[in-house]
Amino acid sequence: MADRAGGFSGRLALRWLIGGEWRFHPARFLMTAVSIAVGVALGFAVHLVNGSALASFDGAMRGISGAAELSIRATSPLGFDERVYPRVATADGVADTSPVVSLDARIGGVRVTLLGVDVIRAAAVTPSLIGLRASGPDTQNDAVFDEAALFLSRRALMQTGARVGSTVTVVANGRTVPLRIAGTLPATDDATIGVIDIAAAQWRFGRLGRIDRLDLALSDRAVAEPALRALLPADAVLSTPEKQNAQGDALSRAYRVNLDMLALVALLTGGFLVYSAQSLSVVRRQRAFALLRTLGMPRGGVMAAVVVEGVAIGVVGSAVGLLAGYGLAWAALHWFGGDLGAGYFAGGHSQVVFQPLAAMVFFALGLLAACLGSALPARVAARAAPAAALKNVGDVIDPRQRIAWWPAAALLVAGGGAAVLPAVRGLPLFGFAGMALMLAGGVAGVPWFARTLLAPLARRGAANVPRLLAVRHLHGAPGEAATALCGIVASTALMIAMATMVTSFRGAVDDWLGDVLGADLYARTTAGASFDPATRTRLAATPGIARVAFSRQLPLTIAADRPPVSLIARPERNGRDPLLVLIDRAPSVPAGTLPVWVSEPAQRLYGWEPGDTIALPIAGRTRFFVAGVWRDYGRQAGAVLIDEADYQRLTGDEGRDEISVMVTPGQDADRVAAGLTARLPTALRDQVEITRPATLRKLALTLFDRSFAVTYLLEAVAILVGLAGVAATMSAQTIAREREFGMLRHLGLTRRQLMSMLATEGAIVGLTGALAGIGLGLVLAQVLIHVINPQSFNWTMTTRIPVGTLFGVAAALTGAAALTAVLAGRRATARSAITSVREDW
Repeated sequence: MADRAGGFSGRLALRWLIGGEWRFHPARFLMTAVSIAVGVALGFAVHLVNGSALASFDGAMRGISGAAELSIRATSPLGFDERVYPRVATADGVADTSPVVSLDARIGGVRVTLLGVDVIRAAAVTPSLIGLRASGPDTQNDAVFDEAALFLSRRALMQTGARVGSTVTVVANGRTVPLRIAGTLPATDDATIGVIDIAAAQWRFGRLGRIDRLDLALSDRAVAEPALRALLPADAVLSTPEKQNAQGDALSRAYRVNLDMLALVALLTGGFLVYSAQSLSVVRRQRAFALLRTLGMPRGGVMAAVVVEGVAIGVVGSAVGLLAGYGLAWAALHWFGGDLGAGYFAGGHSQVVFQPLAAMVFFALGLLAACLGSALPARVAARAAPAAALKNVGDVIDPRQRIAWWPAAALLVAGGGAAVLPAVRGLPLFGFAGMALMLAGGVAGVPWFARTLLAPLARRGAANVPRLLAVRHLHGAPGEAATALCGIVASTALMIAMATMVTSFRGAVDDWLGDVLGADLYARTTAGASFDPATRTRLAATPGIARVAFSRQLPLTIAADRPPVSLIARPERNGRDPLLVLIDRAPSVPAGTLPVWVSEPAQRLYGWEPGDTIALPIAGRTRFFVAGVWRDYGRQAGAVLIDEADYQRLTGDEGRDEISVMVTPGQDADRVAAGLTARLPTALRDQVEITRPATLRKLALTLFDRSFAVTYLLEAVAILVGLAGVAATMSAQTIAREREFGMLRHLGLTRRQLMSMLATEGAIVGLTGALAGIGLGLVLAQVLIHVINPQSFNWTMTTRIPVGTLFGVAAALTGAAALTAVLAGRRATARSAITSVREDW
């Protein structure tokens, strides 16, 4: 019975201790719960958006591919010889074969994938690509064989605004063809596609003798795969649905993982803020804990009180974070799309797909961050001696005791060692682990940094009494200062690291654009159109043109499970093109070899180095000599550049799709652009876009900013969390020192002098936190710039420090800490000096 009463009394004491804290200090509880909620919300939202985008992309790919078991795909939009078809159809293990022509088309302003299929063969292999005619007494059963019949997916029908039975104009491969919408493709709702008869596609869109893929139904896959590899032409690859999904996943995987990791770092910052708030709460309630210990509560009860508070903070923060994350995911998909503005799934439409397992994981992570943030303060509260704690609510660290620096140094060194480890399957997992260790090391080194920074000021006296008291207080209470600083340092470091990385990246892209956009006018075709030799001759003779260069750009598949590289053919003049920013080159190009220049991402992805000989699927497996490596921030999957004359000799392709024009000095560029337009064939004028380099530069930087919109959001959150942490920390510490202020007033200090002392303390704490956070952030930025970016996106760049941002952050933190300390000091000194010290009578 006594044990039961004791247990009841213990639970009652815990309830009283925790409930009283929350009732009298609700702002602290809300601030810490919000810090956890923000981290959980950002992480869960990014994860939901990524998962929803990939689900939508997977559905679209299944719609376009028709869910074939296996397929043979062309390595470029030039396709492969249709004579491969009968050989594949009779191969061992192949039950049926469906040839497909695939074209990038446009209906009005809507981009559509136009497929040409053999209806009889597709019915056996990919029935989802068979259109359904409209029902009614006047419809015919042979609509699928009509050369003018077009079947659209419901999404394509909705985006074009057309109706079944209407006639639309389809532009593809430079041809404009009117087609009648004969029905829909109900099995491909996730894709924006249209289907016509394959013969009509080849004839009416200029693809006679060429096909883009063969969809296969297999009777024995184990037998079919080796047989098909022996039959593969050099300009085709064998692909499976799994490889297609891997290709789409690889396109955006690094971007998605980076956002996930940065969001988790934000959650880690929330954990540090919980630690800071709980530590201050423990210091403020030191006497209450000591009294309970004197009345018989064991150490475990004190620890339980603090840890239970952490659990409650984690549960509330995580639950709110999940709800907010779902709302953020919906808003992000609505405003930015499934790629969050990065352009990986352009034109796609995604809906939020709730993921229960991910929700449980992020809930657990939020709870873990809150519990870990409360564990150390709980341990400190339990270890305090009751007798000493009843008369002491000051700092638990003796100011004369040396503060160990080696734990912080060990964590920083371990983080640096982890950061230089190689990527894991193309992902910089060790880089992010290194950042986490460095962040922990930086926070662990805050007491030593604060003591080192304040020691000269403390030794040096000051005629100004409030300033002297402020410095002596902070130097004499290093643990209290460190508690106030840890959350500030963590959030500031995260924000500075991201700001430095984005500034460096944007500056590098801006400089690169200045190098490569050296022409006065640029033109490119749309919907697969091209400039034939006759058109090029007319355009080159336009008055006011000093020099014109025509080029061709095509996607080239090197491996079925990787995104295609960009094949660029243009006049190269032996690699001396000023628009080609070379970062490495071979000493010389051997006679009789075909030179190729590869981009930096292609070099890192495929291991192509200057002086290597590589085989590319161009006109068979043609061997090229790598003459150099050039900087390219526009094509993450890599690019290869060959001379225009070599390209035409190898492929026989006479089409070109891009123009760069240098205008004769003194000529008006707009007039020259109008002259170019006038010389275009009438059918081609609507398919050519002519722009100035300034417009392209502005568009590129706008796309850059859009793709980093989420990073900017994380920066803003880090700033707000840091400022909130400063406000809450300084407020809690100041209010807890009410008796100290009463004693100082008894010694003759005026309220104005107390306010001056608190303002000085706040400014010193804010400035110290800003300096530590900025220093740590610049170190973390080096990991982002020189480790995570190259391992994720295969780009390198130099560090550019955002000096204005550094000064702005330092000023904001210093001002916020000083202002908060003064405002809290007004409340702490509102009572009379006698009332403030009555507990010490």
